[in-house]
Amino acid sequence: MVPDIERIIESIVRRDQDSVQLLLNSYNTQVTILSLLCFIGSQLQPAVLRVCLHTLRILSRDRRALGHMVTDSALLTLAHMGEEDGEVCRKEALKVLCNVIYNSPRAQERASALRTNMHVFWSPEIKSVKEPCFTSDLKAQWFVCSCQERGVSVLTKALEQCLAVSWGVEYEVLTDSKQPPISMEVSQKVIEILKTLFNITHMFHRQEPDEEDAALYRHLVAVLRHCLLLSCEGEDTLEELQGHTVNVLSALPLTCLDVLVSVQVDQASHKCEGVNMDCVHKLLLFMNRRLNRGQKLKEKLTPVLNLLTESSRVHRETRHYIRQKILPPLRDVAIRPEQDSSLRGQLVRLMTHVDTDVKDCAAELLFVLCKENVSRFVKYTGYGNAAGLLAARGLLNGRMSSSNSQYSSDSDSDTEEYREAKAKINLVTGRVEADQPDPMEGMTDEEKEEEARHLISMINRLSREQIIQPMGVTAEGRLAPLWGQMSDCTLEEEEEEELNLMPEGGKDSQME
Repeated sequence: MVPDIERIIESIVRRDQDSVQLLLNSYNTQVTILSLLCFIGSQLQPAVLRVCLHTLRILSRDRRALGHMVTDSALLTLAHMGEEDGEVCRKEALKVLCNVIYNSPRAQERASALRTNMHVFWSPEIKSVKEPCFTSDLKAQWFVCSCQERGVSVLTKALEQCLAVSWGVEYEVLTDSKQPPISMEVSQKVIEILKTLFNITHMFHRQEPDEEDAALYRHLVAVLRHCLLLSCEGEDTLEELQGHTVNVLSALPLTCLDVLVSVQVDQASHKCEGVNMDCVHKLLLFMNRRLNRGQKLKEKLTPVLNLLTESSRVHRETRHYIRQKILPPLRDVAIRPEQDSSLRGQLVRLMTHVDTDVKDCAAELLFVLCKENVSRFVKYTGYGNAAGLLAARGLLNGRMSSSNSQYSSDSDSDTEEYREAKAKINLVTGRVEADQPDPMEGMTDEEKEEEARHLISMINRLSREQIIQPMGVTAEGRLAPLWGQMSDCTLEEEEEEELNLMPEGGKDSQME
């Protein structure tokens, strides 16, 4: 945006102080930017150049002041500085480019048009992979590539270069179990690429890719599968790498995830119905580690829960394998599901977590593993734990989910132990409860009726005072307030009940 001198003068004449302040601030910023862009094009000492670029980086955060930075000459000047040898100045130049291209759609278009001259972004082989500015290069590259189809291709190629992958048949990277762990340096480079890939791909998660894009994403999934099966120097580094791999996988179109299991089964350590489940097994181990740590569950756990859920929904063998590990046939029904120490117990505990996203993701995975069958879901979790998801889906009345028909008709065989205890299981808690004495034993019918009226009176009073809200299940299987449905107890009866509960002196005073 060119400074509007006439507007500044008009505002001064009108004595519009707010406009004068705003326009002069903008004018001063743009004059400073223009002067600095011209100044850094000359031969400067490294310390002076660093300060100039640092100033431009701060100014480039203001979208309203980007006018002079979005020109071709400014972009090329900054890009060429991003290719020079000085590490500090190079980083600063790339950070300026990050801000400019991120904040300006026009800059994204020009950077794409100028890609033949901006080798820092578009070189066939990313030279920065081996250099100290690798992280900054990738961030800058994302901002240019984010709206470009080539972004995924460029970064997938960089990932292949880092890992020196060898290809077998289509969409299968050859993995050697005897290969030594990848170094810490390579691991960090791979992690940076994965972070950048996530920023690009998460925008296309729900889009249906065309044939060309689908082939590109399947190629990427094959490399990501290889990342999951790698070993690294250091357990924390391995978990971080796998975590970012899961993030990227969860952001890719679901139709392309079949590559995770569409590999040869000959050398597989884990199989299910003739399908290689090594990758799925790694995901389960990763989920288990995140469950045991119990920290930042929304950030750390929900991506892998979502990935396993969606994979189970669309791939029968994957669902069968995960179900064997998480929901094996029930045997011990003496303890509540949430008290179990198994994977099932850990996930059921999350179904009542205070974080809604964590709670929903855990419940959704178990529901899909039960093929969205309500009775099977209640069997493994207990009705009390399942109520939240069932209420949200309108399934509290026990009707079948509309998605149930998409699953195969495999059986849910019960163990002998479960069949023997089935009649004694409390469906709400999901376990066999100890026999409890009948609280109404020895009471006459009149006393039972009076106790019921007393209970209704107390519920009505709590409801009127908005301490509780009585709810019922509608024909659609959802919860709804029971307004007007508990009118059996009249106001006079409630007043009489209140009097009966008062001491004698208070009762006489109340009657007066």
